[in-house]
Amino acid sequence: MASTIPHLQPSQEHLKNVVDLRSDTVTRPTPEMYDAMMKAPLGDDVLGDEPTVEALEELAAKMTGKDDALFVPSGTMGNQIAIATHTQRGDAILAEEEAHILYYELSGPAVLAGVLTWTLPSRNGVMDPEVVQKRIIKPVAKTPGTNAHTPGTTLLCIENTHNRAGGTVIPLATLAAYRRLADENNMRIHMDGARVFNAAVALGVPVTEITRHVDTVTFCLSKGLRSPVGSLVCGSHAFVDEARDWRKRLGGGMRQSGILAACGIVSLTQMVDRLAEDHANAKRAAHALMELPGVSVPLDTVQTNIVLVVTEKPATYWQEELRKAGVWCFPVASNRLRLVFHGDVTSEMTDRAIEAFRKIAG
Repeated sequence: MASTIPHLQPSQEHLKNVVDLRSDTVTRPTPEMYDAMMKAPLGDDVLGDEPTVEALEELAAKMTGKDDALFVPSGTMGNQIAIATHTQRGDAILAEEEAHILYYELSGPAVLAGVLTWTLPSRNGVMDPEVVQKRIIKPVAKTPGTNAHTPGTTLLCIENTHNRAGGTVIPLATLAAYRRLADENNMRIHMDGARVFNAAVALGVPVTEITRHVDTVTFCLSKGLRSPVGSLVCGSHAFVDEARDWRKRLGGGMRQSGILAACGIVSLTQMVDRLAEDHANAKRAAHALMELPGVSVPLDTVQTNIVLVVTEKPATYWQEELRKAGVWCFPVASNRLRLVFHGDVTSEMTDRAIEAFRKIAG
């Protein structure tokens, strides 16, 4: 039952006529989440006695098929903790050239972990395993007479789904190929799985069918899963023990964070299957927009809840005109908009967004 405490449920009248497609991060907590926050037993996570956080971490580890998990404030922190935990300063890592860890995490791998990042091209965010193999450099043994010039490659970072590619999914066969390469070359694999549950729903498989191919995975509760804050980093017990030190080092230790973790439990138990609704709305919008003059959509990238719209006029023109019509979105390039569908965008609101595009297109 929803909370009856007024200050826990602020009025959002100003949003009732807005179709907010800027991101799935704009989702607001559900009534079940407000109720769970009020009822959550609390402790102190930094002191190691936060029961609701422990319950969330146990659930996250089980759902991803890993030994352990760590609750962190954000996906960015989770990714950077994973990179720092897996590597030593001076190592090299591999990442897709438009990966989130490169575009949106403020040079974190270089500043925090002190690693060199080699970037690789991809098709729709999916790197060819043969290209990955060619870029792996085995560490040079530190023995007398060794002439070491190039840092060894110790970590492969992948993103699933891929944000800038339009929410695209890495095929399971490709993930298996990455795993073989990593095992053959004594490398680890970290997955930025901010939307990995979207990937699992799109593939029609349990998320463990994806995460079994990687050593660690970070996923966000605060995107399509609708929690207000928080991410999980999942891996082995040894990895999480060291990752916990990195979380403290980066100021990510939280106290009565069970209030947030309670929302995360609702996310993982109630919000995963409904992601299919977001995917359906995204596909319906993409096909409708393809019929309009002045815009196009690369339909092969519409695999989950993100739609990239290529515009003939500047993307900022479309952004401004759509905003006047009550539809909010972001340009991600001079002639490209990104529309993100989520739990606060209903089928009827999707129709309103399509109609706004039609009116602007003339």
